[in-house]
Formats: sequence, C-alpha cells, structure tokens
Amino acid sequence: MNLEKLALAEKYFLQRYPGGFNHPELQELSKKHKMEKITSLAQEQFSLDRFKISQDILDSMVKLVNSSSMVSLFEKPKFRDFIKSLSAEQKEVVVYGVKELLHGDERAGFETLIDIFKEEKLAKWTLITAIPAYYNPTKDVFVKPTTVKNVIKYFELDNLVYNSRPTYDFYAQYRESINYMKSHVSTQLAPHNAAFSGFLMMVMEGLS
Repeated sequence: MNLEKLALAEKYFLQRYPGGFNHPELQELSKKHKMEKITSLAQEQFSLDRFKISQDILDSMVKLVNSSSMVSLFEKPKFRDFIKSLSAEQKEVVVYGVKELLHGDERAGFETLIDIFKEEKLAKWTLITAIPAYYNPTKDVFVKPTTVKNVIKYFELDNLVYNSRPTYDFYAQYRESINYMKSHVSTQLAPHNAAFSGFLMMVMEGLS
C-alpha cells in the first residue's frame, strides 16, 4: 500500500474541495446519491427484529437496490425479477443469507447469497455488497469492480487480487484495506465509506 500517494491525493482533494465533503459542491453531489436517506432505510428495514417476516425482507432488498445510485440501471430490473421468481424455499435461503451477513456469521451469509444468486448469474459484487454498505456505512464497503481494480493498482494494494466472482476472503481483505487507508486521512474525506471511495475515484481521475 502506497501511503505517500494517499497523502498526495488528500492534499490535492482538499485544495480542490476545502472542507472535503462539507464543500458545497460535494454537498450537492451527495444529495443526488441520497446516502443518508437510504442508510436510514437500510438500518430500519434490516434491523434484527424485522427478520420475522421473510417477505418484508425481500421487499426491502428490492427497494434498496432500486433506490441505490451505486447499482446499475441494468441490474435493478433483473434483481427485482429474480427475487420475484424465487420458490418459497429459495426465499428463505436468501433471507437467511442477509440475516447472517448483517447480524450473524458474516462469511456464511456472504457465501449463501453468492450460491443462490449465481443460479441466475446475479452473483455480482454490486448486488452482494449493496445492503451491508448501506447498513454499516462506516464499516462495510460497496465493491464497484472498475473502482476497486483502479484502487488496487493506483494505491499499490499488492496483497489483493481482484476477481469478477465475489468471494468473502477478498471482500474482507479489501474492506480492511479501505478502513486502514481511511484512518490515514482527514475525517472530512470519509464521513462514510461510500464517500471515501468517491474521494478515491475523483483523485485517481484527477491525478492520472
């Protein structure tokens, strides 16, 4: 990991946007992504006591994915139709996966969702990581393939090898790297991990 590059990126960004994500221009940009609104939705809809009714969880999954600016327009209808098409047994498996991912055995939850999503070729990083990224915005990360590959290359995260097929091990390692990097910059650049990833995207474009 090249922390010197990160320090230069921080300097560049704060010169361009004094105050970091408190800068008016970035505040306007943040409004478009509705991070606070969707985070509140996620933390309410996926709280532990909500897992008593499986259909409520499934409906909330579709609503969150559909509301997210981080998930592509192409993936949203496919995800909605996939959830609708599940058998009763499959629905219980999906709900189990989300519950474990957020509230129990994280690895088991992650891998359960991969296994069932891959049946319809929907085991994609974006769909697996969207819910935890909103539910735990200062801990978990949203994995957008292009951004992740660029972060690994630009900031020299030599311990990480990206693969298009989601794996829990890579997710945990990438999350650890992001949170470590975040700890080395001003809090103005990282009100949550989605913002920090936005900072990384913008500086890579500006400094490349």
